[in-house]
Amino acid sequence: MGGFCVSAARLGLPDVGLISYGEMVEQGRLITEAVSVPVIGDGDNGYGNAMNIKRTVKGYTNAGFAGIMLEDQVAPKACGHTEGRKVISREDAVMHIKAAVDARKESGSDIVIIARTDSRQAVSLDEALWRVQAFADAGADVLFIDALASVEEMKAFCAVSPKVPKMANMLEGGGKTPILSPAELKEIGFSLVVYPLSLIGVSMRAMEDALIAIKNGGVPPPSILPSFEEIKDTLGFNRYYKEEKQYVVQQAQSPPNGIVLRLKITEKSGAQKINEGIPAGILEKMSKVIPGLAGVNFTEILQGADQSQKGKVLLDREDASGDRIQVSIE
Repeated sequence: MGGFCVSAARLGLPDVGLISYGEMVEQGRLITEAVSVPVIGDGDNGYGNAMNIKRTVKGYTNAGFAGIMLEDQVAPKACGHTEGRKVISREDAVMHIKAAVDARKESGSDIVIIARTDSRQAVSLDEALWRVQAFADAGADVLFIDALASVEEMKAFCAVSPKVPKMANMLEGGGKTPILSPAELKEIGFSLVVYPLSLIGVSMRAMEDALIAIKNGGVPPPSILPSFEEIKDTLGFNRYYKEEKQYVVQQAQSPPNGIVLRLKITEKSGAQKINEGIPAGILEKMSKVIPGLAGVNFTEILQGADQSQKGKVLLDREDASGDRIQVSIE
Protein backbone atom coordinates (compact mmCIF):
# COMPACT_ATOMS: atom_id res chain seq x y z
CA MET A 1 0.00 0.00 0.00
CA GLY A 2 1.92 2.99 -1.31
CA GLY A 3 1.58 6.55 -0.09
CA PHE A 4 1.44 7.77 -3.70
CA CYS A 5 -1.70 5.76 -4.43
CA VAL A 6 -3.38 6.46 -1.09
CA SER A 7 -2.79 10.21 -1.50
CA ALA A 8 -4.27 10.02 -5.00
CA ALA A 9 -7.26 7.80 -4.22
CA ARG A 10 -8.15 9.06 -0.74
CA LEU A 11 -7.27 12.75 -0.98
CA GLY A 12 -7.06 13.40 -4.70
CA LEU A 13 -3.73 15.08 -3.98
CA PRO A 14 -0.08 14.50 -4.94
CA ASP A 15 2.30 12.50 -2.76
CA VAL A 16 4.06 15.47 -1.15
CA GLY A 17 3.65 14.71 2.53
CA LEU A 18 0.01 15.78 2.92
CA ILE A 19 -1.32 12.37 3.93
CA SER A 20 -1.25 11.74 7.69
CA TYR A 21 -0.32 8.79 9.88
CA GLY A 22 -3.95 8.32 10.95
CA GLU A 23 -5.23 8.26 7.37
CA MET A 24 -2.61 5.72 6.31
CA VAL A 25 -3.31 3.42 9.26
CA GLU A 26 -7.06 3.56 8.67
CA GLN A 27 -6.67 2.89 4.95
CA GLY A 28 -4.35 0.00 5.71
CA ARG A 29 -6.75 -1.54 8.19
CA LEU A 30 -9.52 -1.52 5.57
CA ILE A 31 -7.23 -3.17 3.03
CA THR A 32 -5.83 -5.86 5.32
CA GLU A 33 -9.35 -6.77 6.46
CA ALA A 34 -10.50 -7.13 2.85
CA VAL A 35 -7.72 -9.35 1.46
CA SER A 36 -6.06 -12.64 2.38
CA VAL A 37 -2.53 -11.85 1.16
CA PRO A 38 0.25 -10.14 3.14
CA VAL A 39 0.26 -6.35 2.74
CA ILE A 40 3.27 -4.04 3.03
CA GLY A 41 2.43 -0.52 4.16
CA ASP A 42 4.29 2.65 3.20
CA GLY A 43 5.28 4.23 6.51
CA ASP A 44 6.73 7.30 4.74
CA ASN A 45 9.29 8.95 7.05
CA GLY A 46 7.59 7.64 10.17
CA TYR A 47 5.75 10.95 10.68
CA GLY A 48 8.27 12.45 13.07
CA ASN A 49 11.22 11.55 15.27
CA ALA A 50 12.31 8.17 16.64
CA MET A 51 9.40 8.05 19.09
CA ASN A 52 6.97 8.71 16.24
CA ILE A 53 8.67 5.90 14.35
CA LYS A 54 7.93 3.51 17.21
CA ARG A 55 4.28 4.56 17.30
CA THR A 56 4.02 4.16 13.54
CA VAL A 57 5.47 0.64 13.58
CA LYS A 58 3.13 -0.43 16.38
CA GLY A 59 0.15 1.19 14.67
CA TYR A 60 0.88 -0.53 11.36
CA THR A 61 1.30 -3.83 13.21
CA ASN A 62 -2.10 -3.45 14.87
CA ALA A 63 -3.64 -2.53 11.50
CA GLY A 64 -2.64 -5.93 10.15
CA PHE A 65 0.30 -5.03 7.92
CA ALA A 66 2.86 -7.76 7.25
CA GLY A 67 5.56 -5.20 6.53
CA ILE A 68 6.35 -1.50 6.78
CA MET A 69 8.66 0.63 4.64
CA LEU A 70 10.40 3.56 6.32
CA GLU A 71 12.40 6.24 4.50
CA ASP A 72 14.94 8.88 5.49
CA GLN A 73 13.42 12.01 3.91
CA VAL A 74 12.86 15.19 5.86
CA ALA A 75 9.33 16.49 6.36
CA PRO A 76 7.46 17.36 4.27
CA LYS A 77 8.55 14.44 2.12
CA ALA A 78 8.45 14.19 -1.67
CA CYS A 79 7.75 11.37 -4.10
CA GLY A 80 10.94 9.40 -4.74
CA HIS A 81 11.15 10.11 -8.47
CA THR A 82 10.24 13.80 -8.29
CA GLU A 83 12.16 16.93 -7.42
CA GLY A 84 12.72 18.49 -4.02
CA ARG A 85 13.92 15.56 -1.94
CA LYS A 86 16.09 16.10 1.11
CA VAL A 87 17.23 13.52 3.64
CA ILE A 88 17.85 13.61 7.37
CA SER A 89 21.34 13.07 8.77
CA ARG A 90 23.02 9.68 8.73
CA GLU A 91 22.83 9.45 12.49
CA ASP A 92 19.11 10.21 12.65
CA ALA A 93 18.36 7.84 9.78
CA VAL A 94 20.09 4.92 11.51
CA MET A 95 18.45 5.77 14.83
CA HIS A 96 15.03 5.66 13.16
CA ILE A 97 15.64 2.09 11.99
CA LYS A 98 16.84 1.11 15.46
CA ALA A 99 13.65 2.59 16.90
CA ALA A 100 11.57 0.60 14.40
CA VAL A 101 13.33 -2.64 15.37
CA ASP A 102 12.79 -1.87 19.06
CA ALA A 103 9.09 -1.19 18.46
CA ARG A 104 8.69 -4.52 16.72
CA LYS A 105 10.36 -6.31 19.62
CA GLU A 106 8.25 -4.47 22.19
CA SER A 107 5.01 -5.34 20.40
CA GLY A 108 5.99 -9.00 20.03
CA SER A 109 5.27 -8.92 16.31
CA ASP A 110 7.10 -10.21 13.25
CA ILE A 111 6.35 -7.24 10.98
CA VAL A 112 9.00 -6.93 8.25
CA ILE A 113 10.97 -3.67 8.35
CA ILE A 114 11.98 -2.33 4.94
CA ALA A 115 14.58 0.43 5.27
CA ARG A 116 14.57 2.89 2.38
CA THR A 117 16.95 5.70 1.57
CA ASP A 118 16.34 8.54 -0.87
CA SER A 119 19.93 9.75 -0.62
CA ARG A 120 20.86 8.49 -4.11
CA GLN A 121 19.21 11.51 -5.71
CA ALA A 122 19.41 13.83 -2.69
CA VAL A 123 23.16 13.29 -2.07
CA SER A 124 25.05 10.58 -3.99
CA LEU A 125 25.24 6.87 -4.72
CA ASP A 126 28.08 6.44 -2.22
CA GLU A 127 25.95 8.01 0.50
CA ALA A 128 23.05 5.72 -0.35
CA LEU A 129 25.28 2.63 -0.22
CA TRP A 130 26.68 3.69 3.17
CA ARG A 131 23.19 4.19 4.57
CA VAL A 132 21.74 0.85 3.50
CA GLN A 133 24.74 -0.95 5.02
CA ALA A 134 24.12 0.92 8.27
CA PHE A 135 20.41 0.08 8.08
CA ALA A 136 21.27 -3.61 7.74
CA ASP A 137 23.56 -3.39 10.76
CA ALA A 138 20.72 -1.74 12.71
CA GLY A 139 18.42 -4.72 12.08
CA ALA A 140 16.44 -3.90 8.93
CA ASP A 141 14.98 -6.97 7.20
CA VAL A 142 14.91 -5.57 3.65
CA LEU A 143 16.94 -2.77 2.02
CA PHE A 144 15.78 -0.32 -0.65
CA ILE A 145 17.51 2.53 -2.47
CA ASP A 146 14.99 4.54 -4.44
CA ALA A 147 15.68 6.05 -7.86
CA LEU A 148 18.84 4.15 -8.77
CA ALA A 149 19.86 5.46 -12.18
CA SER A 150 21.43 2.48 -13.96
CA VAL A 151 21.89 -1.28 -13.97
CA GLU A 152 25.42 -0.75 -12.66
CA GLU A 153 24.06 1.15 -9.66
CA MET A 154 21.53 -1.61 -9.06
CA LYS A 155 24.33 -4.20 -9.04
CA ALA A 156 26.38 -2.09 -6.64
CA PHE A 157 23.39 -1.92 -4.30
CA CYS A 158 22.85 -5.68 -4.33
CA ALA A 159 26.51 -6.21 -3.43
CA VAL A 160 25.96 -4.47 -0.09
CA SER A 161 25.21 -6.85 2.80
CA PRO A 162 24.48 -9.78 0.43
CA LYS A 163 22.45 -11.80 2.96
CA VAL A 164 19.87 -9.04 3.45
CA PRO A 165 17.08 -9.04 0.79
CA LYS A 166 16.92 -6.07 -1.61
CA MET A 167 13.81 -4.45 -3.06
CA ALA A 168 13.53 -2.91 -6.53
CA ASN A 169 11.09 -0.24 -7.63
CA MET A 170 9.92 -0.55 -11.23
CA LEU A 171 8.22 2.82 -11.69
CA GLU A 172 5.95 2.27 -14.68
CA GLY A 173 5.76 4.96 -17.30
CA GLY A 174 9.23 6.40 -16.90
CA GLY A 175 11.09 6.85 -13.63
CA LYS A 176 14.82 7.15 -13.06
CA THR A 177 15.41 3.40 -12.59
CA PRO A 178 15.69 1.11 -15.66
CA ILE A 179 12.70 -1.20 -16.09
CA LEU A 180 13.86 -4.83 -15.94
CA SER A 181 11.99 -8.12 -15.94
CA PRO A 182 11.60 -10.10 -12.71
CA ALA A 183 14.10 -12.64 -14.05
CA GLU A 184 16.67 -9.92 -14.74
CA LEU A 185 16.15 -8.40 -11.30
CA LYS A 186 16.59 -11.78 -9.65
CA GLU A 187 19.83 -12.35 -11.56
CA ILE A 188 21.19 -9.02 -10.31
CA GLY A 189 20.31 -9.95 -6.73
CA PHE A 190 16.89 -8.46 -5.94
CA SER A 191 14.40 -10.47 -3.87
CA LEU A 192 11.36 -8.16 -4.05
CA VAL A 193 9.97 -5.88 -6.73
CA VAL A 194 7.17 -3.32 -6.56
CA TYR A 195 5.12 -1.82 -9.37
CA PRO A 196 3.67 1.25 -7.64
CA LEU A 197 1.59 2.81 -10.42
CA SER A 198 0.03 -0.09 -12.34
CA LEU A 199 -3.30 -0.20 -10.49
CA ILE A 200 -3.78 3.53 -9.94
CA GLY A 201 -2.57 4.29 -13.48
CA VAL A 202 -4.91 1.96 -15.35
CA SER A 203 -7.75 2.99 -13.03
CA MET A 204 -7.24 6.65 -13.90
CA ARG A 205 -7.21 5.93 -17.64
CA ALA A 206 -10.26 3.67 -17.40
CA MET A 207 -12.23 6.30 -15.46
CA GLU A 208 -11.28 8.98 -17.98
CA ASP A 209 -12.42 6.76 -20.89
CA ALA A 210 -15.66 5.91 -19.08
CA LEU A 211 -16.48 9.56 -18.40
CA ILE A 212 -15.78 10.48 -22.01
CA ALA A 213 -18.16 7.75 -23.19
CA ILE A 214 -20.89 8.96 -20.81
CA LYS A 215 -20.33 12.58 -21.83
CA ASN A 216 -20.82 11.56 -25.46
CA GLY A 217 -24.17 9.97 -24.65
CA GLY A 218 -23.11 6.35 -24.35
CA VAL A 219 -21.77 3.94 -21.78
CA PRO A 220 -18.31 2.39 -21.47
CA PRO A 221 -17.83 -0.54 -23.90
CA PRO A 222 -17.77 -4.13 -22.59
CA SER A 223 -14.01 -4.22 -23.18
CA ILE A 224 -13.49 -1.92 -20.18
CA LEU A 225 -16.75 -2.36 -18.26
CA PRO A 226 -17.41 -5.78 -16.66
CA SER A 227 -20.97 -7.03 -16.46
CA PHE A 228 -22.95 -6.33 -13.30
CA GLU A 229 -22.68 -10.02 -12.39
CA GLU A 230 -18.88 -9.89 -12.72
CA ILE A 231 -18.74 -6.77 -10.57
CA LYS A 232 -20.88 -8.38 -7.87
CA ASP A 233 -18.78 -11.53 -7.92
CA THR A 234 -15.53 -9.58 -7.61
CA LEU A 235 -16.91 -7.59 -4.67
CA GLY A 236 -18.00 -10.77 -2.90
CA PHE A 237 -21.79 -10.57 -3.13
CA ASN A 238 -22.13 -14.26 -4.02
CA ARG A 239 -19.79 -15.35 -1.24
CA TYR A 240 -21.73 -13.15 1.19
CA TYR A 241 -25.11 -14.60 0.22
CA LYS A 242 -23.79 -18.16 0.51
CA GLU A 243 -22.32 -17.54 3.95
CA GLU A 244 -25.38 -15.62 5.12
CA LYS A 245 -27.59 -18.68 4.57
CA GLN A 246 -25.74 -20.52 7.36
CA TYR A 247 -27.15 -18.12 9.94
CA VAL A 248 -30.74 -17.64 8.76
CA VAL A 249 -33.24 -18.50 11.50
CA GLN A 250 -36.34 -20.19 10.12
CA GLN A 251 -39.33 -18.46 11.67
CA ALA A 252 -42.31 -20.64 12.53
CA GLN A 253 -45.32 -19.51 10.53
CA SER A 254 -48.49 -18.66 12.41
CA PRO A 255 -51.76 -20.07 11.13
CA PRO A 256 -53.69 -17.76 8.83
CA ASN A 257 -55.83 -15.45 10.94
CA GLY A 258 -58.48 -15.32 8.22
CA ILE A 259 -59.71 -18.87 8.93
CA VAL A 260 -62.31 -19.22 11.68
CA LEU A 261 -62.27 -22.47 13.63
CA ARG A 262 -64.90 -24.02 15.89
CA LEU A 263 -63.70 -25.23 19.24
CA LYS A 264 -65.83 -27.81 21.05
CA ILE A 265 -64.94 -29.14 24.47
CA THR A 266 -67.31 -31.85 25.71
CA GLU A 267 -67.16 -33.32 29.18
CA LYS A 268 -67.13 -37.07 29.76
CA SER A 269 -70.74 -36.77 30.86
CA GLY A 270 -71.74 -35.30 27.49
CA ALA A 271 -72.15 -31.71 28.72
CA GLN A 272 -70.56 -29.10 26.50
CA LYS A 273 -68.10 -26.75 28.17
CA ILE A 274 -67.24 -24.72 25.06
CA ASN A 275 -68.75 -24.47 21.58
CA GLU A 276 -67.43 -21.29 19.98
CA GLY A 277 -66.16 -20.02 16.64
CA ILE A 278 -62.71 -18.53 17.12
CA PRO A 279 -60.20 -17.09 14.56
CA ALA A 280 -57.29 -19.48 14.04
CA GLY A 281 -54.67 -16.99 15.18
CA ILE A 282 -56.47 -16.34 18.47
CA LEU A 283 -57.12 -20.03 19.07
CA GLU A 284 -53.42 -20.73 18.68
CA LYS A 285 -52.71 -18.24 21.47
CA MET A 286 -55.47 -19.77 23.62
CA SER A 287 -53.78 -23.16 23.32
CA LYS A 288 -51.27 -21.96 25.90
CA VAL A 289 -53.99 -21.78 28.56
CA ILE A 290 -56.27 -24.65 27.48
CA PRO A 291 -54.65 -27.92 28.64
CA GLY A 292 -56.31 -29.99 25.94
CA LEU A 293 -54.73 -27.89 23.20
CA ALA A 294 -51.22 -27.91 24.65
CA GLY A 295 -48.63 -28.89 22.05
CA VAL A 296 -50.99 -28.62 19.08
CA ASN A 297 -49.16 -27.39 15.97
CA PHE A 298 -51.83 -25.22 14.35
CA THR A 299 -49.61 -24.42 11.37
CA GLU A 300 -49.36 -28.13 10.61
CA ILE A 301 -53.04 -29.01 11.01
CA LEU A 302 -54.08 -26.00 8.93
CA GLN A 303 -51.77 -26.95 6.06
CA GLY A 304 -53.85 -26.57 2.89
CA ALA A 305 -57.02 -25.69 4.80
CA ASP A 306 -59.34 -22.85 3.82
CA GLN A 307 -62.77 -21.55 4.84
CA SER A 308 -64.52 -23.42 2.01
CA GLN A 309 -63.89 -26.71 3.85
CA LYS A 310 -66.60 -25.97 6.38
CA GLY A 311 -67.06 -28.68 8.97
CA LYS A 312 -63.74 -30.39 8.28
CA VAL A 313 -62.44 -31.81 11.55
CA LEU A 314 -58.84 -30.85 12.13
CA LEU A 315 -58.43 -32.18 15.66
CA ASP A 316 -60.31 -34.75 17.75
CA ARG A 317 -58.72 -35.88 20.98
CA GLU A 318 -59.28 -36.45 24.68
CA ASP A 319 -57.34 -34.65 27.35
CA ALA A 320 -56.08 -36.14 30.61
CA SER A 321 -59.36 -35.40 32.40
CA GLY A 322 -61.46 -37.19 29.78
CA ASP A 323 -62.80 -34.05 28.07
CA ARG A 324 -63.18 -34.39 24.29
CA ILE A 325 -61.44 -31.62 22.33
CA GLN A 326 -62.61 -31.01 18.77
CA VAL A 327 -61.42 -28.35 16.35
CA SER A 328 -63.08 -27.97 12.95
CA ILE A 329 -63.34 -25.36 10.22
CA GLU A 330 -66.26 -23.03 10.90
